[in-house]
Amino acid sequence: MLTNHKIKILQSLDKKKFRQKYNLFLVEGNKIIKELKNSPFQVEEIYSTNPAEIDFFGDKIIPISDSELKKISFLKTPKDSVAVCRLKSSSILDASINIVLDGIQDPGNLGTIIRLADWFGIEQVICSKDTVDVYNPKVIQATMGSFTRVNVSYTALSDFLTGTEGVNIGTDMEGTSLFEFDFPKKFNLILGNEGNGIKPETLSSLSHKITIPRFGKNQSAESLNVSMAAAIITAQIFAKH
Repeated sequence: MLTNHKIKILQSLDKKKFRQKYNLFLVEGNKIIKELKNSPFQVEEIYSTNPAEIDFFGDKIIPISDSELKKISFLKTPKDSVAVCRLKSSSILDASINIVLDGIQDPGNLGTIIRLADWFGIEQVICSKDTVDVYNPKVIQATMGSFTRVNVSYTALSDFLTGTEGVNIGTDMEGTSLFEFDFPKKFNLILGNEGNGIKPETLSSLSHKITIPRFGKNQSAESLNVSMAAAIITAQIFAKH
């Protein structure tokens, strides 16, 4: 039953401190909820106006009305179901390629980068502690289910980058052209904050700097969106592999 107390708890999960307090986060829409079936995430319950599509979750499904769905959804147009899941602890894996994010703030950017990692088979995204929370509802929605297949960890980047076996490669306007750079077998691709780029202390850990060269004659575009840059770079990485 969806009580007023439960509604208040679910509504509070748009904030990180309450997600951590209750150890819960929300996943919205049957399309993404289906991805949870074979994932490492524990589903506590699912409130749904359309249980038939996800009936394999059995007694975890609680039928609700459209008006009740609106009360617990963070979407402007609610999508049939809301799953309540447990946060998952994660540790850093020994991966050949890591995408490393230094202070990414936009939920849509983080979600898109996780989705890109999933598409290209990159198993891990490592984030600085000040990067937006992966369990932010907007991040989860932007991943379109890819968060269930990509390991996302938060750590002190300076410690990770100085202790890693991978080559540290970061984006910089003055770097070597992406199209002329030969990527090693094991490396970390570091992408910086949307407005300020990579922090100075992170830059000091880089072995190589790369840039996406501008081919257009119009110089009014100052830079690329970080998720756009990630897409171009990852495509080029695998074009060469």
